[in-house]
Amino acid sequence: MLDAARRLKDMDQIRSLLAEPIQNGRVTPTALLRELDAGSCRGSAAPRKVLRELIDGIRSPAESWARELALRSGFDRMRWNQELFLSNGSHLATPDGWLDDVGLAWEIDSYEYHFRPEDYAKTLKRHNRMTAAGIIVVHTVPSRLRTEPDQVVEELRGAYEQARQRPRPPVIARRQ
Repeated sequence: MLDAARRLKDMDQIRSLLAEPIQNGRVTPTALLRELDAGSCRGSAAPRKVLRELIDGIRSPAESWARELALRSGFDRMRWNQELFLSNGSHLATPDGWLDDVGLAWEIDSYEYHFRPEDYAKTLKRHNRMTAAGIIVVHTVPSRLRTEPDQVVEELRGAYEQARQRPRPPVIARRQ
């Protein structure tokens, strides 16, 4: 898999190739990075960048685009795929992006993953659970990260300001 990733030029193809076995629990990004470090440096820059994203919690090309936009826009405290728990210890949700200081969740909602009605229903339930816990949730479709980045950033900034105006919800964030 790493040999194939070294040959690819398209970052999103590399992201998809490396993310799949990690998401399925067959390997960790740290293990792949160690393997990459042990081999030739030739062609390793792009896979190395992707593996660092995966170590940071990124799970898909769209989340990577969101991460890049967040970093460029001053949301460098955004954490990716943090598990959220209620104060009683029960699991609440795992949003794509999380700003812990104010309790703001950012969901990158792709049609690709919500094609079936039951998948869309799960997304709505997760959103409602977070909202009921006092979390402000921003939803963005991946295409807007590329076609309307300025508007997406303004929406995030507006939601962040709203989140700062109220007490932070009593949720606990932990990295998976």
